[in-house]
Amino acid sequence: MINFKDIHIGSLIKKRMLESEINMERACNFLNYGEEYIMDMFKQKDLDTRVLLKWSKLLKYDFFRLYSQHLILYSPPRAIDQQKKQSLPQFRKNLYTKEIIDFVLELIEAETKSIDQVIEEYKIPKTTLYNWMKKYNNYVDEKENPT
Repeated sequence: MINFKDIHIGSLIKKRMLESEINMERACNFLNYGEEYIMDMFKQKDLDTRVLLKWSKLLKYDFFRLYSQHLILYSPPRAIDQQKKQSLPQFRKNLYTKEIIDFVLELIEAETKSIDQVIEEYKIPKTTLYNWMKKYNNYVDEKENPT
């Protein structure tokens, strides 16, 4: 399970590289870096966005989405009255990916967090959470959600 709260991008890139069976020579050629520099990247918690974009292309994986998931889970929602016209594109924050749903359900299943804690901490609507539990876990405790 990926820890969306504390992302160590270098280790995740290394893991994806091994899973993709991309050899070091190909990575060096594509990124235009030496093997030693790439090995150092695997130890880095953060990487430059241009480098991360190259890794995303080489490994066919959107590493930026990890940070988007972090924002969905851990950034406070904006108040409606604070929404002013901005020149940058606006993205909807309430789009939950399968990874986020799995992450939240795993917290509940492992009893790391209670349902109430998940609702409070991540601002996930109660009905949304129970729908996920029905759809993906086949788990809804009758005591917590009487029908």
